[in-house]
Amino acid sequence: MEPAANYQSDVLVIGSGAAGLTTALQLADHHSVIIVSKGPLTEGSTYYAQGGIAAVFDESDSIESHVEDTLIAGAGLCERETVEFTTRNAREALQWLIDEGVGFDQVESKADSPTYHLNQEGGHSHRRILHAADATGKAVQTTLQSKVLAHPNIKVLERFNAVDLITGRRLQREPGCYGAYLWNRKLERVETAAARFVVLATGGSSKVYQYTSNPDIASGDGIAMAWRAGCSVTNMEFNQFHPTCLYHPNAQSFLLTEALRGEGAVLRRPDGSRFMDSFHEAAELAPRDVVARAIDYEMKRLGADCMYLDISHQTEAFLRHHFPTIFEKCLSLGIDMSKQPIPVVPAAHYTCGGITTNLNAETDLPRLYAVGEVAYTGLHGANRMASNSLLECLVFARAAAQHILEQSHETPVVDHLPAWDDSQVSDSDEEVVIQHNWHELRLFMWDYVGIVRTTKRLERALHRIQLLQQEIHDYYSNFKVSNNLLELRNLVQVAELIVHSALARKESRGLHYTLDYPDLDPNAKPTKLVPQHL
Repeated sequence: MEPAANYQSDVLVIGSGAAGLTTALQLADHHSVIIVSKGPLTEGSTYYAQGGIAAVFDESDSIESHVEDTLIAGAGLCERETVEFTTRNAREALQWLIDEGVGFDQVESKADSPTYHLNQEGGHSHRRILHAADATGKAVQTTLQSKVLAHPNIKVLERFNAVDLITGRRLQREPGCYGAYLWNRKLERVETAAARFVVLATGGSSKVYQYTSNPDIASGDGIAMAWRAGCSVTNMEFNQFHPTCLYHPNAQSFLLTEALRGEGAVLRRPDGSRFMDSFHEAAELAPRDVVARAIDYEMKRLGADCMYLDISHQTEAFLRHHFPTIFEKCLSLGIDMSKQPIPVVPAAHYTCGGITTNLNAETDLPRLYAVGEVAYTGLHGANRMASNSLLECLVFARAAAQHILEQSHETPVVDHLPAWDDSQVSDSDEEVVIQHNWHELRLFMWDYVGIVRTTKRLERALHRIQLLQQEIHDYYSNFKVSNNLLELRNLVQVAELIVHSALARKESRGLHYTLDYPDLDPNAKPTKLVPQHL
């Protein structure tokens, strides 16, 4: 008989951002929950999200308008049913956050109920972005985190890497997910976690690119694990590059929220001239893919290191009130945004594709759910509209929890799992191999699979990926796991999925722009990849 699992719970949630914490809190009154956090609990993309969360709170706005704006931003590839489901459930999800204690900015009002200050961002036709100054993600993360840590039915495992899912195929049982192998970074050993249900909420994979706005943990772990377990993925070619990251040697990954442009910030060339009105009728409020491509084009055309974002028409008092985090960050680097423009460059920001799910957040594998940026729900299509990301986390976390509660009585627990076998491996004395491969992967993904692509560049990238995969497989087979090795293994897998998806799309649409196929395909569909062993 297999040994008992090191950890056992009704629900194993892998990931500790808005999606994972919301799922856990929705379930914990009825089920035991373990949350696996790769780093400290706060260290995820949610914590760094600045802009806000989109929902219809203004009487002049409508759900129909939110739907249409999302469909337009998604460039014809959104699934309307998903968009309608998400926007219809948006206000209730936001109200739950408010009830949990998230303090969204309000305006003075004589009304009995709170009146929230609503921002407008690119692609939105109305002001519908609830926010907490320019640190909405931090407010959401810290509020939910405090609730999670206080709940008696939730156990948090910090500094644990998920290594692989434990499936029915491995156990010689019926298809399904029965738990996961976890690498305990403190004890440096792989342990087992058994659960009746597993929820992947590991975020995106933008760390596959050299320049990214994401924290270090965004290494595509959930997507790669689900693919290895037999799940399909969809639309992996659509990686969103945020147009405006601060360009400064001491400010890597610092994002400049879209709300700056919503408040009138304009983009300028180094000579001070504007350029966005030459690329789109909405100028600075055009969808992110348009703005990122325009900045990239101007930088390459002029041989410039960056472009400039100028909001100096606003007063210092206004900027300090609405964008305190950004103002202080810029000031610490010698940039007074009330008097001078901010140097900016695009950076990989958001993974629009992911593990294929339905409206219950179910994957292809029974007992396995995927929520948040790790999932493809059909909401974003070929380009995510600003501030729909945290909304998706909330709506689908609640949907997953509801479905799990409904299935609970039918799903037995399997508490005995095969132990991890590391008897044939040794400690590595060649860590430089991982570091070299790590840097090579991120560099050629940026150069060959970035904002502008060609078939030749994609084929070169795929060739390099295949060589790296063999090296990493040999390394993984012979040496003990480490954080860098696990992340590199997953990033190379995700890189392959991105390139295969990009090669399959013979058109330019949304975030996928290729010089070889510049036109739209009128019959375009989502790009779905299915593992061969299914």
